[in-house]
Amino acid sequence: MGLAWQQGPLAAGAVGHFLTATPLPAHLLFAEPLRRRMRVRVGDDWIADSESVLLLHEPGRYPVAYFPRSDIREGILGDEDRTTQHGDLGEMRWYTVAVGDHRIPHAAWQHTTLPAHAAELTDRVAFAWRAMDGFYEEDDRIVGHAADPYHRIDIRNTSRHLVVRDGDRVVADTHHPVVLYESGFAPRWYVPRDDVDESQLEHVEGQTFCPYKGLADYYTIGERKRAAWSYLDAWPESGRISGLVSFEPDKIEVWLDDDQRLHLEPGQTVVAHGIDRGLDADEVLQNAARSAS
Repeated sequence: MGLAWQQGPLAAGAVGHFLTATPLPAHLLFAEPLRRRMRVRVGDDWIADSESVLLLHEPGRYPVAYFPRSDIREGILGDEDRTTQHGDLGEMRWYTVAVGDHRIPHAAWQHTTLPAHAAELTDRVAFAWRAMDGFYEEDDRIVGHAADPYHRIDIRNTSRHLVVRDGDRVVADTHHPVVLYESGFAPRWYVPRDDVDESQLEHVEGQTFCPYKGLADYYTIGERKRAAWSYLDAWPESGRISGLVSFEPDKIEVWLDDDQRLHLEPGQTVVAHGIDRGLDADEVLQNAARSAS
């Protein structure tokens, strides 16, 4: 979750609410300086390099980075005979990005009839994230979407007793699970491998990608498909859960402190992608292959 995505404060399904006498608009946009150097790469060429990126948070979408035209390489934006309408920001003019042997249609856009209250976006261009070969903060590639500064993960050790059961069979039993708190989501409990009966875990094909934790592998337990997962090599920021196993409490019994059966609260199911783009494992795997070559 971030500021405007899934259950964030500006999202349609916000987990909380603003304590105001009058309700806020249902579709509220928020723009702010990123305050980080961001660069965009196509092939071997840097096409944008800016320390003045503006981040736009829009309900139901991942954050979008807007670059000043002055920080975009000259001559790479080709006008298209294509315009669309944004419900709040007016006309969107689309561009083809052309650099070297690369020609990428519908790869960038600019709002050209902005209302006065959104003037900060004047003369700024956004690039379609997946159409580019990479977005970077300084020299580190940012995979998935622009990092949301309001998305936070805290990982805590605990001595609470956690048991996972599949009917009469105990799948996991631990007195030292790790609990992961992620902005707006229910706590997720991770179990050390030594406390899991791995003979009951059937590894299945198909990974998912979290831009804050990395690639997740999945396991079926008996008849319960994809009831557990593990980040075998979590991002450094979430490294404490690397290799640990978490269980989906709506698919298998997860008990805490012997008498509290866990269930996900309504609206807590993680949505794998947003309106504007998918988030899948291919992007990460392709990046890893490129780095190794």
